[in-house]
Amino acid sequence: MSKRASKWLQKAGSSDVQVLDEADRLLNEDFEKAIDKILEAIPRERKTYLFSATMTKKVRKLQRACLRNPVKIEASSKYSTVDTLKQQYLLVPSMHKECYLIYILTEMSTSTSMVFTRTCDSTSLLALMLRNLGLRAIPISGQMSQAKRLGALNKFKAGECNILVCTDVASRGLDIPNVDLVINYDIPSNSKVRLHYYAFIVPFSTEEQSFLSSKYHLIFDYIHRVGRTARAGRSGVAISIVSQYEFEWYLQIENLIGKKLPLFPAQEEEVLLLLERVSEARRISIMKIKENGGKNKRRGGGDEGEEEVERYVKGKAIKKSKKR
Repeated sequence: MSKRASKWLQKAGSSDVQVLDEADRLLNEDFEKAIDKILEAIPRERKTYLFSATMTKKVRKLQRACLRNPVKIEASSKYSTVDTLKQQYLLVPSMHKECYLIYILTEMSTSTSMVFTRTCDSTSLLALMLRNLGLRAIPISGQMSQAKRLGALNKFKAGECNILVCTDVASRGLDIPNVDLVINYDIPSNSKVRLHYYAFIVPFSTEEQSFLSSKYHLIFDYIHRVGRTARAGRSGVAISIVSQYEFEWYLQIENLIGKKLPLFPAQEEEVLLLLERVSEARRISIMKIKENGGKNKRRGGGDEGEEEVERYVKGKAIKKSKKR
């Protein structure tokens, strides 16, 4: 543990209030060690506040089982998005996804945009591709150091770059007031998250622990992603680029939000005019990242390297070979 964190825990020892923002995400195994240390430092008798835009049924049961005289304040009991958000989608072949992304960003070039990908491996490659095509993009992902993440975020907020290519690490907890456009380059997929009983006031019996294993619906990630725009009464646009491999997940999203989303207007012939430029930009980007990866290894550091790109590129190649 860092000296800064140790000093913070010492000060927290006198606090009688515990606040868990994004509670549905904090109560999973990824944060177990950190939460345990905090709970050891703060008094047992305390007030506990849980906040989240999305809360699972399992966490609600946990609330009732563990919190004494809990009070719930709920703005909406359904999976919903704000009325000022315009949501659209595009159904495209997987091999042409990059072309459609460039087309949308070019058509909306004056917008401040966030582009969400599923993996850390693809953020740096897509951002570099966009820069090679003359767009002001910067990546942010969990594989970057905290300093580099903050640096990228500050450049985006300051307007030096108007496109942030990111993973779900940027979908929650960031104060970015003016985002005009959110693009789901990859549709969020279902992921299993195991909830733990450690973050509440009293321990659980074996029977009580049985309901803590929960499966997050992809709708949670979708709502948090598109919630980066159309905030505080402003308007915004969210566009999902859906490949043939993601269509089932997309239909689940429509079903859960209770809306049939309209198509984003894009002529295939016009989009594919970009194919040659996009392919060349991709080739140059892969070469640059491989070169930088080699330099970083010789210097003994770096957040992005050749192995990440290889995994991303090989993943694309596997999908193409299956189509054949």
